[in-house]
Amino acid sequence: MYAKREWFLALLLLLYVLLSIVDISLLGRTLKLIDYESLSAIVSLLMVSRGLELSGVFTRIAPYIIRLSDGDEKRFLFIMIVIVSFSSSLIMNDTAMFVFIPLIMTMSKIAEIDVKKAVSLTAIAANVGSALTPIGNPQNIIIWRFYRVSVHEFILAMFPYVFLWVFVLLLFVFIGGGKEQFQVFTMPDVKLNKTLMFSSATLLFVDVVLIQLGHALWALPLTLAILTVVERRILLSIDIALIITFAFIFIDFKELSMLMHAFNILPTLKSSIGVVLLSAGLSQLISNVPATVVLISAGKPEWLPLALGVNLGGTGIVIGSLANLIALRISGIGIRDFHKYSIPYFLIALGSSILVVSV
Repeated sequence: MYAKREWFLALLLLLYVLLSIVDISLLGRTLKLIDYESLSAIVSLLMVSRGLELSGVFTRIAPYIIRLSDGDEKRFLFIMIVIVSFSSSLIMNDTAMFVFIPLIMTMSKIAEIDVKKAVSLTAIAANVGSALTPIGNPQNIIIWRFYRVSVHEFILAMFPYVFLWVFVLLLFVFIGGGKEQFQVFTMPDVKLNKTLMFSSATLLFVDVVLIQLGHALWALPLTLAILTVVERRILLSIDIALIITFAFIFIDFKELSMLMHAFNILPTLKSSIGVVLLSAGLSQLISNVPATVVLISAGKPEWLPLALGVNLGGTGIVIGSLANLIALRISGIGIRDFHKYSIPYFLIALGSSILVVSV
């Protein structure tokens, strides 16, 4: 069971060995390749989401969403997609996964919902919703800073495409199967730990602000200090394997990006459609954040096609976005279950976007 759960970490370790053979200097540069700010942000948000979960707030909120959906699975998914899409544009897609996936898992305990579908579509919603703003995800932050695009210009340019992507996702739910009336189970009342809830909610806000202001390294010690005092159980539940997984994501993909750039593997594309296709495709291989860095270094393509490609690229294969990996890790659903929804969506959304770009 443990080996099955850590399949992605095993692949990352294998890739690291292969890259070390190709470039022996990697061994001496390994620790320098880790993005400590991003790792600090991920660990901090993971602890905060665990704090919210242990506080009992999700168990209190879940029945309201279940009642709002009136027992209809499609309505439930519509509600979650809209909420997650909007939220991820403000708190980043990775953060949205730390907040909403535990909520979905809690709701699955009180209602007979399709967890695999709910988690997969929620992850997709976080990726497409976060594309709207320059602070919605790491690749947007890189593009925003490098091209010096104003916030107003960025949102206006991305809005039609994000609207299209969310519409396609809602259409996906509408035409897909689902229970017209799912069963709702009764749950015993769970005591709400208000101190832990308010501490975790405050830390979530503070951590997001610190991350967006470029002070992510301060988020971890602050979160550790406060949660140690409030609830030490959270420290004991930290997923060490997940932290190692993300560390090797940074190591492997940064090294791979440097090698691709050094050997001049990527062509310099001028056409908007070519940039969208290349950036979306490359994101399937090395994830969308490294793909952004590689393509900017390769020839500084137009920012909008690049943003469209790398953001859409996060909705396909699981490694396309860190948000996908977080969602699968927290929920425990399989990669095949995720790809059952993500790959068809990616292809339809990409095709639709190409048609709009070409007009």
